[in-house]
Amino acid sequence: MNQKNNLVKNASFLMIAAMISKVIGLLYKSPLSNIIGSLGMGYTSLAQNAYMILLMIASFSIPQAVSKLISERIALKDYRNAHKFFKGAMIYAMVIGGVVGLFCLFGAGLIIPQNQKDAIPALQILAPTIFLSGILGVFRGYFQAYRNMMPTSISQIIEQVFNAAVSLLAAWGFINAFSDGTENSIAKWGAAGSTVGTGAGVVTALAFMLLVYGVNRRKILHRVARDHRHQEESYKEIFRVIILVVSPIILSAFVYNVNAYINGYLFSDILGRRGGDAAQIGILYAEYATYFMTIINIPLTLSSTAPTSMIPEVSALYATGDIEATRECIDQTVQLSMVVSAPCAMGLAVLAQPIVFLLYGNSTGLAANLLILGSFSILLNGMSNISNGVLQAIGQQRIPVITAAIALVVDIVVVVVLLFTTNLGVYALLIAMVIYSVVVCVLNDRAMKKYLQYKNPWKEGYLYPVLASVPMGIVAGCICYGLNIFVKSNFICLIVSIPVAAVVYLFAYLIISKPSESQLRRIPGGSYLIRIAEKLPFWQNN
Repeated sequence: MNQKNNLVKNASFLMIAAMISKVIGLLYKSPLSNIIGSLGMGYTSLAQNAYMILLMIASFSIPQAVSKLISERIALKDYRNAHKFFKGAMIYAMVIGGVVGLFCLFGAGLIIPQNQKDAIPALQILAPTIFLSGILGVFRGYFQAYRNMMPTSISQIIEQVFNAAVSLLAAWGFINAFSDGTENSIAKWGAAGSTVGTGAGVVTALAFMLLVYGVNRRKILHRVARDHRHQEESYKEIFRVIILVVSPIILSAFVYNVNAYINGYLFSDILGRRGGDAAQIGILYAEYATYFMTIINIPLTLSSTAPTSMIPEVSALYATGDIEATRECIDQTVQLSMVVSAPCAMGLAVLAQPIVFLLYGNSTGLAANLLILGSFSILLNGMSNISNGVLQAIGQQRIPVITAAIALVVDIVVVVVLLFTTNLGVYALLIAMVIYSVVVCVLNDRAMKKYLQYKNPWKEGYLYPVLASVPMGIVAGCICYGLNIFVKSNFICLIVSIPVAAVVYLFAYLIISKPSESQLRRIPGGSYLIRIAEKLPFWQNN
């Protein structure tokens, strides 16, 4: 299979899995919010933000790092050292994950805002999950290095299914077992129970990956045994390389994502200092971090699947010195990402209110306003994810770290100034998030031009999907809000308008971009798109 088809295939697997996983995650949070309340969802968000920071330190970028290191050796048919790097990465993940997990258990109070202490039990319960996530990440990265995204995709779905089911059951069980019936007590123990599901999901996904590895183990070891051409590297050298490669990637991910935790901490602390009620602050934060971010993370995750599958491809191409093919792979990734991101951003902006109130009936409406104003950040995050992945894949791991650090400083300054000097509230976090992404995009783009002489495909990659999403948004809004005059059901209005809007986007994209057959094949489901395009009088296979 050629590189282009391979990238599309892998991105398709990850995209489908991400869509299913995120939809499950979106749907279960609605009944969860009914069980533990908005205050409980606020505590859950604070705990999850702190957990994500610790997870980034321990294992968040392990799959990317492992796939990069191993794919480079597989490209050179160095199977012996590829497998030895797998074992070395496993040791690394277990040691770091164990240390960070212990800190999570005993130091949770140090990273939760002082006026939100009821979120501490929810964070402490996540300590074992940090250790297990590192091991799971190594297995996922290993199979990704072989350009096999199917195990990762299936494990993500399994993880989310068990996460959703156990979260709801454990939240209900903890409330009945430990709460005294007051709002704060229900929120505290409901949030703690909800995080049990995160651990259950990771355990189940890890069991699946162990099964997959067990099935393939004999074939893997046979390939290793037949490799007599390469000198086996020592574990000292392997750990040195792992630390040199993994650490910058983890540091980059940490700096790149720590802004969510810092913004949440600053939001609670500064508004508390200004006399805000702790419970009200928690409810407001839930509107932003739980309702708004949960919805917007679906297209963000979908757009990030292309960069994830791109890393081993770019690493292998760059390692063999084929710069032109490397640039083509990046162009393809941009198109994959933006074809998904642009219509998602437009759709969420137009249909924000019916979507939010369908999913979260107890929302104040603030999350819908945030979605209308902030949906375009999906495009910015997609661009920054791609540029981060490219720079990591070509061995320039320090640049995303520096870029993210500069953006983080700007982010913190914006948040502090706006929260102290205005009454914007959570809108200050939205503004800071957008500015952060813009800074990352600009600085990373300069670096890509320097090291790859890369020029963004602005017209094909960005302009065409955005233009095609405009008529889609108009149609979606007219159908949804027009139908709502006669049918007072958000579900019916959305279920009718979204498929029609998707068809409009497809035809608009074909009309505006006039893609060739080879370009359509770069998009997931490209063969079906070609069949549709061949029946259209305006399409020519140029």
